[in-house]
This record gives sequence, C-alpha cells and structure tokens, in this order.
Amino acid sequence: MSDLETVHNYYERPIFNYIQENYYDCGLTENQLADMACIALNRIPPRYIRYDIDMSFYMSGAEHIEIEERVKKAVEKAYKKVKKLDGIENE
Repeated sequence: MSDLETVHNYYERPIFNYIQENYYDCGLTENQLADMACIALNRIPPRYIRYDIDMSFYMSGAEHIEIEERVKKAVEKAYKKVKKLDGIENE
C-alpha cells in the first residue's frame, strides 16, 4: 500500500458502523444502505486523515461525543431520504 492509499475520510468508518449497528435489519436492501452511507457522508464536512488512531488519540471526550451526534443525525436524515426516494416512507 502506498502512502497515498492511507488517506481517507475519517467519517467513513463511523458512518458505516452506525448503519450496520442500527439499520442493517430495517428492511432496506444493501444498495439502499450504501445509498444511505453516501447521503450521510455528503452531509458532514470530510476530515481527511491517514491513521484513525491518530485522530482518536488527539480528540477530547467532548469531540468524540460531537462526532457521534453528527454521525447519528446524518444517518437518520439519510434514512428518511432513502425511504422517501424509494417510496417506502409509509410502510
């Protein structure tokens, strides 16, 4: 892996994890869950990093809580949007 391949958006993993933990069995398809991830990631300004551990180590407890809330809100809004776009909001 080259050094450039280590660069990624910090929010990818928290968004993916939150969707898997809270929405995996909600009746959406894998494709819809992937759409949710894209929509949620586009709602949060990216934070490009090379190593997750460096980001986590230097954040305060308040910053961790803020990130969790940001992720939760972005995913909840993405879920509503996917349901609305796919016409399943009244199910």
